[in-house]
Amino acid sequence: MSKKQKDKATKKRQARQTGTDVIKSQPTDGTGEKQEKLKRKFYNKELARLQLELIKFQEHIQSKRLKVVVVFEGRDTAGKGGTIQRITEPLNPRICRVVALSTPTEREQTQWYFQRYVPHLPAAGEMAIFDRSWYNRAGVERVMNFCTEEEYYEFLRSCPEFERMLVRSGILLIKYWLSVDAEEQARRFKKRIDNPTKRWKLSKIDLESRNRWVDYSRAKDEMFKYTDIKQAPWYVVDAHDKKRARLNCIHHLLSQIPYETLPHSTIKLPPLQEDIGYVRTPITDQTFVPEVYP
Repeated sequence: MSKKQKDKATKKRQARQTGTDVIKSQPTDGTGEKQEKLKRKFYNKELARLQLELIKFQEHIQSKRLKVVVVFEGRDTAGKGGTIQRITEPLNPRICRVVALSTPTEREQTQWYFQRYVPHLPAAGEMAIFDRSWYNRAGVERVMNFCTEEEYYEFLRSCPEFERMLVRSGILLIKYWLSVDAEEQARRFKKRIDNPTKRWKLSKIDLESRNRWVDYSRAKDEMFKYTDIKQAPWYVVDAHDKKRARLNCIHHLLSQIPYETLPHSTIKLPPLQEDIGYVRTPITDQTFVPEVYP
């Protein structure tokens, strides 16, 4: 056994003996410091606890008729989709909706820039989660030259006012930027390339973003400079450890609205209706899915 393998085994043994919830080190975003990776058992337990709180959070939003918008932005592979999935999986999709718009149509390209996002804003008692948002103009459109200089700077001027309008209308706007460095992004891109079930997530623009890493960095800095406003600040999530990022983000989201556990009436299963003269259709008249896995 090599020295590296011995050190790794020692760390695992010490973690088991001390009962800590970490097993190995992971670099953080540009700090040079080591970040401990969460144990799967601890992660699953804590995620289940937070998801139970999310249900209470959702009930509070519905009861108080609040309007909540959560925006997720970040570089490709930062973990936006995975974080959104963990937030929404225990929730009612009629109350909590995910908005992930495709490329604008020719007609939408002629509209006021924010117009295609407005129909997806929540009504009272709803939460809308944007998996990418109007910030496309400050990111990919800016870097890939999909918009003009005039359109870009008009966005930077208009976006803060647009968001202030949303807040004044009673919408709670929460914005998250998931942060990863170039090395971690490369590792995740490689996993997608090697995994046929994840290869669909890759596009030519995603791969081109590697060539324009610095351009994206400059665009993000400029975006923050104009749009990190008091009424709707940006919250940066260190996303190098996906599990930790999900827990931290959900915990922070829950902290944004003081919510209470609402009382529930006792639910009692009613008795089955009495069978009086019902004759079931013969099973042979129905088409069943073949039992490939009996």
